[in-house]
Amino acid sequence: MNKKDLVRAIANKCGLTLKDASCAVDGFIGAITDSLKAGEAVQISGFGTFEVKSKPAREGINPKTGEKIKIAASKAPAFKFGKAYKDLF
Repeated sequence: MNKKDLVRAIANKCGLTLKDASCAVDGFIGAITDSLKAGEAVQISGFGTFEVKSKPAREGINPKTGEKIKIAASKAPAFKFGKAYKDLF
């Protein structure tokens, strides 16, 4: 399912126009993005949690040359499903 399919599905389930459903999806994504940028986790009860995970700096190896390289610390968005969804699969 892509974003267009998601908008159609929400429009059908909620009786919304495609424009209104698209606005709702964009608003949802925007709100989550803004919260993650601010360093806040977004927990949707019964569904899961969006959060930013920190990856520490580490040493890696260039597979072509075998040379050791330093990989900088970074942050990445992550999603963890809630127990109810984990149990479905």
